[in-house]
Amino acid sequence: MNKKEIIARLETENSNQLFNEADKIREACLGNEVHIRGIIEFSNYCCRSCLYCGLRKENKGISRYRMSGEEIIKLANEITNFGLKTVVLQSGDDFAFTQKTLSTIINKIKKENPGVAITLSVGERPPDDYKAFKDAGADRYLLKHETANPELYQRLHPGQSLKRRLEILEYLKKLNYQVGAGNIVGLRGQALEDLADDILLMKMLDVDMAGIGPFIPQRDTPLSDFPSGPLKLTLKVLALTRILTKNSHLPATTALATLDSAQGQLSGFKAGCNVIMPDFTPEYYRKDYVIYDHKRRVDLERAKELIFKARRLISADRGDSLKCRKPQEACVCR
Repeated sequence: MNKKEIIARLETENSNQLFNEADKIREACLGNEVHIRGIIEFSNYCCRSCLYCGLRKENKGISRYRMSGEEIIKLANEITNFGLKTVVLQSGDDFAFTQKTLSTIINKIKKENPGVAITLSVGERPPDDYKAFKDAGADRYLLKHETANPELYQRLHPGQSLKRRLEILEYLKKLNYQVGAGNIVGLRGQALEDLADDILLMKMLDVDMAGIGPFIPQRDTPLSDFPSGPLKLTLKVLALTRILTKNSHLPATTALATLDSAQGQLSGFKAGCNVIMPDFTPEYYRKDYVIYDHKRRVDLERAKELIFKARRLISADRGDSLKCRKPQEACVCR
């Protein structure tokens, strides 16, 4: 599909038809298993000023917290004790967690849980940090590009640039991380052309995973009065990303559940998703991890319930990337 065709499908295509096409590709390329990744939101401090995010440094309406290394490692051990094979460490861009501190935490988790995969989602860091984290045992890095429109990106992210973010994604690939990008649907100033560019960018990057979700406002941000992104449009973007990227891992995000607690994530599974990420952050911290308002709580039991409702199986493996990185290794799903 070219950009014009993607825009046309976003505008006019029957949703069920599109979702069925995406779901067939998902089944052919990834089977019927759903990978469960356990998230720990270990710090809500952030040095950035992103206009849509409740963790922005200007927000004085939340209580800030940082977990200790011991707390993070203990929670990671609990996640693996439940049989989960991936731990996701997520925070704002918080440089109080130094290269050494985070590397030590990663290393201890890997030593105590040899088979576990660690995904980092800790924002933009110096290049040496990414290498140190990889050397310590990190396997994957999620750094959403948010929007492929450079002007819109800069407007929403004061002091940052899309060019820099894409350079980091390429560098992460060179370090042999399994790399995730992803976009927000329904941003102020966003057009269907931008969403088509998001999908084409993820195809071009050949992402191992992609986090795609709707914009949801947070009351203490400059975009507090802007409406949430449409659920149906978000699902169409997910479906088209599945069709173009084939075997990338796509989570049915918590933001989908926030827009529709009963059907949001189930609809994500029907549109081609194959991952779900329950939150293991303790409630006394989680209430202050307010990227957006009214965030739906998705715990392990709810994740399992949704998988069964979707008539899928729970995967017993780590859910590593299925991308073929060597030219001679032809992949029917690329």
